[in-house]
Amino acid sequence: MPPKRRARGATPKAHQSTLAFHGTSNRVTKPGARAQNAKKNLLSDTAPTDSKDVVADISPSDAADLTTADAAVVEQTKQEVVAQQVASTPEEDEARKISKKRIDDYWRAKERAREAPRVHQEDLSTHEKILREFDMSGQYGPCTGTARLKRWKRAQRLGLTPPIEVLAVLLKEQDGSNAIVVQRSHVDELLNSRSEALA
Repeated sequence: MPPKRRARGATPKAHQSTLAFHGTSNRVTKPGARAQNAKKNLLSDTAPTDSKDVVADISPSDAADLTTADAAVVEQTKQEVVAQQVASTPEEDEARKISKKRIDDYWRAKERAREAPRVHQEDLSTHEKILREFDMSGQYGPCTGTARLKRWKRAQRLGLTPPIEVLAVLLKEQDGSNAIVVQRSHVDELLNSRSEALA
């Protein structure tokens, strides 16, 4: 084995400065990072008070029972309702004109395309069946943590051509009393019920 080398003289200092992660002057952030109080600013910005009456009245005790996913869906639903009040898109106008017969025909065509009957969905309404099938259609993007109406509009913007009948069902059900329940995907309900059972 060759003998070890001995360094002669002083070794040169490294030219790289030392990082310090304490103090405000040494804060390391990504370019374009949000300020610390940005979350407070987002929370302080509220929708107009009339939109709360349209979506649902949530008492403080109900708000404490909401999970994070529920709160996100509630907020998304409020934003979509406010956006609809400001301006209605051509797709929404077309969807409002769709009759119940056309929605039923759409669902019957879906049923004929299936090889086996949906035995587990016999007690559900046609609207709920259509919405559940939209939830399980992966080609329109993920359904968890997103309001159904927001997911439909996102798919439309991306050119994925979601069925206009689904939008018609969403708009009709949204006018009912359970607007928030309609906006939550069935997968979110299943995931939330499992977490409640484990708790």
